[in-house]
Amino acid sequence: MITGGATGIGFAIARAFLDAGADVVLAGRREHALLEASSVLGGQCSHRVLDVTQTSQCQEVAVAVAPTILVNNAGIHLKKPAQEITDEEFHSLWQTHVAGAFALSKAVAPGMTQRGGGSILFISSMAALFGIPSVAAYSSAKHALTGLVHSLSVEWGARGIRVNAIAPGWIATDMSRKAFEGDPARKEKILARTPLGKLGEPADIGHAAVYLSSDAAKFVTGVILPVDGGASIGF
Repeated sequence: MITGGATGIGFAIARAFLDAGADVVLAGRREHALLEASSVLGGQCSHRVLDVTQTSQCQEVAVAVAPTILVNNAGIHLKKPAQEITDEEFHSLWQTHVAGAFALSKAVAPGMTQRGGGSILFISSMAALFGIPSVAAYSSAKHALTGLVHSLSVEWGARGIRVNAIAPGWIATDMSRKAFEGDPARKEKILARTPLGKLGEPADIGHAAVYLSSDAAKFVTGVILPVDGGASIGF
């Protein structure tokens, strides 16, 4: 089950899992987007309407879907100077990225335990690895996911549940293209600090998600994996 799986990186993750032979359930708020994505992906792909900010919905969906793998990908972004961020905006970011993902993870964990284990992935960000201006709410929420990954991997490891995260670098999505429009200097700065000298592709995140959820990573847990072309260590 992939939250926010109808578009962008979530859609690419869904495609990668389908290519690997998995049955995929897309979860999200907008049914029309889910229907369109499921139709395009085809194969063993279905969907469930779920708003992770309404945490009371998580238990019902978790029981109905009974996933072996959960990818907490749903998210929203906010680029704004810290002084201008309202309490409502800050709460909204945290409700989606942290509270919603935590509630869904708790809801699926008992079923995973009963079935002998599972994999829970969080989609983090470069904003959880170094300072970026004007994303204080987003960055703090992504930092919180690091705490969840570390704590849950230790707490649930004996139950056979592995918990990891992927921290995407700058990926060529509609969101990034909009961010670069009319701002070539920003794109140039990003590429200059990325050792591979290019943007990543959504499929790069999908492949990493499949790896971390597969038996190839059966001894990997508690990891925040940057998929960033080296940006987090570049100079």
